[in-house]
Amino acid sequence: MIVAVVQTDPAFGAVKQNIAQAVALIGGEQADLFVLPELFATGYNFTDSAEAASLTEYPDGPTFGQMYALAKQKSCYIAYGFAEKSDKRYNSSALVGPEGLVGLYRKIHLYNREKLFFAPGDLGFPVFELPFGKVGMMICFDWIFPESARTLALGGADLIIHPSNLVMPHCPDAMVTRCLENRVYAATANRIGIEERGGNRFAFIGLSEIVGPEGKILIRCGTESTVGVAEIDLSRAKTKQINEYNDLLADRRSEWYTGA
Repeated sequence: MIVAVVQTDPAFGAVKQNIAQAVALIGGEQADLFVLPELFATGYNFTDSAEAASLTEYPDGPTFGQMYALAKQKSCYIAYGFAEKSDKRYNSSALVGPEGLVGLYRKIHLYNREKLFFAPGDLGFPVFELPFGKVGMMICFDWIFPESARTLALGGADLIIHPSNLVMPHCPDAMVTRCLENRVYAATANRIGIEERGGNRFAFIGLSEIVGPEGKILIRCGTESTVGVAEIDLSRAKTKQINEYNDLLADRRSEWYTGA
């Protein structure tokens, strides 16, 4: 299959403009799966709860409508981050395909001021069956907790979809370890640009990437708006055997793991 990470430069609150930018980038590429950044349509740096509430939408809202139409047009799947309106507000990602909404994930590990505007996710780490294999979703700061990727691997995910708004420099290299220790693929779609609002400044690092199950970086973007594309073979993520005697999941000694 072909997977693409779409690295955008959203302007805060300019929802129509940001979606149009993403649609244009996707429109110029062919892939089975496109991954967009976290909160790609709204921007990230909210100043207060009222502003955050004004930019939320239901999972079947306007952003879904445009992503669904694009997925049908291109016969592909699209994963994207959005601010979800529900009983609470969530920093969420949706996976859509030609058949509609495939699945939803709500960010479990909230970063920095996100805790002021969003509730922690309550859907766990779901894994979804697509025509080309099993995929799981996590969002941005989930990367720093190894339990996130490990839970998805234990759930059968061959590919981790990872919409992000990364500001710390460590994640691109850390995802190499996440893929290596779980023998999975990962597609991290980050954004670029600076948002300085209400006395808070966030500078986003770009460097979106696709990493293979042996820890090889298959594509890593720079710091511009772009699309990174790689052809991958998800069957390589099926086996966790690294030599004659060691299987990375079967060899786990969970009876000795403490601190849960």
